[in-house]
Amino acid sequence: MKTATIPSLRVDPELRAAAESVLKEGETLSAFVENSLRSQIHYRRTQAEFIARGLRAREEAKRTGVYYSSEDVLAHLEAKIAAAKAKPDK
Repeated sequence: MKTATIPSLRVDPELRAAAESVLKEGETLSAFVENSLRSQIHYRRTQAEFIARGLRAREEAKRTGVYYSSEDVLAHLEAKIAAAKAKPDK
């Protein structure tokens, strides 16, 4: 697979210095920027999927007329947590 380049990015010297100050040993600024880009892509895709699921759930609730209170949802989640904690470790 061929590689592609990302357009160069002009930043304030302070931003570059801040980025360089948090690099791990042996990490390059290019690797840091690439990792940051991958993380932001993942975050935005995950956020878009979350919103899409919420909108589908809203439409399903409107269609069926079945709604759940926040107390019911929290109780259900707390029960799941309690069940998971009660399982013996593997």
